[in-house]
Amino acid sequence: MSENITIFNSILDNDFYKFTMQCAVVKLFPDTKAKYKFINRGEHKFPAGFDTLLRSAVDNMAKLQLTKAEKHFLTINCPYLNPAYIDFLEGYRYDPSEVEIHQYGDKLEVRVEGYWYRTILWEVPLLALISELYYVATDQSKDSDEQIVENTLKKVDLYNKLQVKFAEFGTRRRHSYHVHRLIVKTLMEHRGKSFTGSSNVHMAMLYQTRPIGTHAHEWFMFHAAEYGFKMANAMALEHWVDVYRGDLGVALSDTYTTEVFFKQFDTKFAKLFDGVRHDSGDPIEFANKTIEHYKIHDINPHYKHIIFSDGLNSKKVQSITEAAQGKIGISFGIGTNLTNDVGLRPMNIVIKLTEVLTSDNEWVPTVKISDEPGKHTGNPRMIELAKEILRIS
Repeated sequence: MSENITIFNSILDNDFYKFTMQCAVVKLFPDTKAKYKFINRGEHKFPAGFDTLLRSAVDNMAKLQLTKAEKHFLTINCPYLNPAYIDFLEGYRYDPSEVEIHQYGDKLEVRVEGYWYRTILWEVPLLALISELYYVATDQSKDSDEQIVENTLKKVDLYNKLQVKFAEFGTRRRHSYHVHRLIVKTLMEHRGKSFTGSSNVHMAMLYQTRPIGTHAHEWFMFHAAEYGFKMANAMALEHWVDVYRGDLGVALSDTYTTEVFFKQFDTKFAKLFDGVRHDSGDPIEFANKTIEHYKIHDINPHYKHIIFSDGLNSKKVQSITEAAQGKIGISFGIGTNLTNDVGLRPMNIVIKLTEVLTSDNEWVPTVKISDEPGKHTGNPRMIELAKEILRIS
């Protein structure tokens, strides 16, 4: 494979919530610095020279810039992104010096450091690059395009039959850019009433569908580092409302467990936000808790919705639908099962925010305490401290 690798062709080839969070960070926290770290959950072994391939691809990212057509797309389709931010994005360039890449035997180390408003865009493209290059470097052959399309159509048929809404959320662990485009094209051509859009802004623009997303765990993780664990959820939600004034109203619930989240998701937030996103733990149990929470606050759950997004496949979508449909609005964000269901083992990799330089000029470790212990991330000592403060057993 050529060492001069260009896989990304658009600065919008990223998850939408990265841009919505960047807009909020530019407005509220322009002085904050951040550090991120690659975590190889699947313990994948990287072949010799992989770091060189990845370095070349990352360096090429510096060439990307927002085009006039892309700027027009954002202006028309995302009116809640203010003009000042879109102008900022037009002038933004990836800085590869913010990314450190090292390889030790078959182990890969990737770290990102810089101003948060800049480095926030690296996570998803880096994961997509690592995934795509891994399959190339290990010379693994995927299913044929025809098989991939046929497999996707079976899923679409099922979701149409179930009468559920779903979006494509598969950028970060996609098999490749080619497969990603093939999937979204297929979904658009055969979507029926089910397919609602893509988390990838570039794909949404290419195939004229809706970009979907709000915020990610790092939004809450930063607020815990800056304001303390007890205030993290409330401050994160409050600041989101300050920026978007009711738009982009789906709240992520599991950064410090759903139980802790619902303690602060009071009547004000429960009424103001359109719904919540599920990303760990038992989805049916979560649905029941959510419905009960709305009822406690005298809110009709039929006017709210849950977006399920945790490792979904057709079987999980069907079981969740059978349990929750008709009780609360439901929809699904399906990632790897769409963009990396190609006959190969999908990668299990993440990049997480690890530290932020807070307003008092101190680096503070960040942690995430998921509804699933296996998804906890961060400094072990800080995780235990957070669990003690939040009374998480």
